[in-house]
Amino acid sequence: MNKTENQMLIIFGASGDLTARKLVPGLFNLFLGNYLPKNFVVLGVSRSFMTDEDFRKKVVLESSFIKRADAHIDEKVLKDFASKFYYEDVGSDYDTDYRHLEERITTLNEKLGTDDNYLFYLSTPPLLYEAIAKNLYAQYLNKEREGFKRLIVEKPFGYDLESGKALNKGLQKYFKESQIYRIDHYLGKETVQNLLVTRFANSIFEPLWNRNYIDHVEITNAESDGVGLRGGYYDGSGALRDMFQNHLLQIVSLIVMEPPIDANAEEIRNEKVKALRSLRVMNDYETLHSHTIRAQYVSSQIDGDVIKGYREEEGVHPESTTETYAAIKFFVDNWRWKDVPFYVRTAKRMPTKVTEVVIHFKTPHHQIFQDASMFDKDNKLIIRIQPDEGILVKFGVKVPGQGFKVERANLDFYYSSLTETHVMEAYERLLLDAMQGDATLYARADEVEAAWTFVNPILEYWKKSDEKVYGYSAGVWGPENADDLIEGFGMWRNPGPNLADDQGFCVIC
Repeated sequence: MNKTENQMLIIFGASGDLTARKLVPGLFNLFLGNYLPKNFVVLGVSRSFMTDEDFRKKVVLESSFIKRADAHIDEKVLKDFASKFYYEDVGSDYDTDYRHLEERITTLNEKLGTDDNYLFYLSTPPLLYEAIAKNLYAQYLNKEREGFKRLIVEKPFGYDLESGKALNKGLQKYFKESQIYRIDHYLGKETVQNLLVTRFANSIFEPLWNRNYIDHVEITNAESDGVGLRGGYYDGSGALRDMFQNHLLQIVSLIVMEPPIDANAEEIRNEKVKALRSLRVMNDYETLHSHTIRAQYVSSQIDGDVIKGYREEEGVHPESTTETYAAIKFFVDNWRWKDVPFYVRTAKRMPTKVTEVVIHFKTPHHQIFQDASMFDKDNKLIIRIQPDEGILVKFGVKVPGQGFKVERANLDFYYSSLTETHVMEAYERLLLDAMQGDATLYARADEVEAAWTFVNPILEYWKKSDEKVYGYSAGVWGPENADDLIEGFGMWRNPGPNLADDQGFCVIC
């Protein structure tokens, strides 16, 4: 295990929801697991007035988010953890002089022995990133003459290609690229990381991982909830920006990438960038029309309850054309994936919450069991990212009895079966990696720009064209024409809550 040096974590936007809901619980689990260094300090920075004690009560002592399902929390342990937390009020604006903040950091560093190692976490809107970086720079808090200085920023990394480039350039004026950690919590999930291991540690998969054996690749990200209280934000973003450009293209890059030289962070990130740059950018009207679908959920009844349509949600424009469903078909321009279609969809108000990757293998060229009901029942490798995390292989077996009737059987593995192992939550893993200087699971500037280069033409097309925004009833698997995107006689795999489920469309009451 890598060593975690003594350090101070400075969280900007510390009075916000992310700090209480994700960051502090993640730190607490690291504390319980003895992953934190001997001298570790959290300094919350925000525009709200609070004392150190107020901050400790808010995010630790009285927080409803601090819990562990497998252990009773001892009050002494909780107080020991809370004692590591301090707070600094920067006033009414983050774009201000940070002299007082620098003095507080220096005082805590000298008093508590954090060895000049500072990790700045920007849990603020992206429009504040450059201003905060500039003010830290003005107080020399970016200088690594003694100890490390790292900057963690949350998505979205821009709104389009132009703003993504501008954000990167703005941060790089004050911090070196090697100091900047762009966090994508999807990459913190064990099952996403397991894509690499499944591919590169198993000789039964890697030799088949190419156009000779794979027919197509399918990725589904479905959420059963609507936009909730995020209507105002979501209406200016949409499914393509909110999920596809970052989370799902990161997953795509892990599937598409070539084998890295080794498991070094930069080698893996180099291959991910090459993978994203190899995606065939769609620029012509005809391709964009036939390879993309966008839709919105409309009101329906589920189990007797009336579910609001998207345009009826709080903060959403009543004539909004923002997509809550996006499905994209695309190709990869390299030898490995030549002519293999990729199908990726993301949506809200689906029948179930699920994220999974499905590798569809080609059927045997000589099908001697075609008349035995095996026709079009392709082998599948299903990697479930959430929930019911695991891996499923579907293959043909003979049904007992006379003749050669063939049915598909399941060969599966579930992470829940690892009863002796604590599987880290995404923020736990990513925070620990940043503390240790491991950038493997963090996006690099050129990754972000490569992703936007692919997505930008789709956004422009949807904005400027009269392309239809289809409707789908809340609780079904998207619009009726969704399966038309898939070549031949194929259709989407509509997964159930459990990995081994095979179910079709959900019936609306």
